[in-house]
Amino acid sequence: MSYTNPSGLPQGTADKITNKLRQIIIAEIIAINGYQSHIANSNMSDINKVWHHILLDEKRHYCQVLDLLRKYDPVEFKYSVNQHESTSGRISQMQLYKPAYDKQIILNNLREDIKGELEAVILYEAELSNFSQKDIRTAIKIIIDDEKEHTEHLSKTLLKYDNDLAGLK
Repeated sequence: MSYTNPSGLPQGTADKITNKLRQIIIAEIIAINGYQSHIANSNMSDINKVWHHILLDEKRHYCQVLDLLRKYDPVEFKYSVNQHESTSGRISQMQLYKPAYDKQIILNNLREDIKGELEAVILYEAELSNFSQKDIRTAIKIIIDDEKEHTEHLSKTLLKYDNDLAGLK
């Protein structure tokens, strides 16, 4: 069962601090999946480098917020300890994927990513006022700054490849 509707928006309203953190984690997972998919479907190495840089930031954001969730939800913390104790080493890639490359789809993905980063800034800035905990506020402010940097990095990359935008910048 998914917490989000088909367009990726939450189906409910989070009132508890821990659920607000979960919403942020969901947003980061959506971003991670999107960037992984874009990299898998692109043969443009310089665009893939941009996406990979941002992907690593999104994974870091996921881990930061997950750590905060475990700090503020004792049950989540208990289960994380239990899972950590029962987890063995890392596993290699699950399956091979053979993409069909298309420049227009890659540009559409860049535009969709810019939209996603802007939405993340709006979401996180709106949520910031709901947290009184200094560690959560600090983490979210850092994530907001990263999302703004991602927007600019993606925009610069899009301007480099979208010929219709080249004369407008």
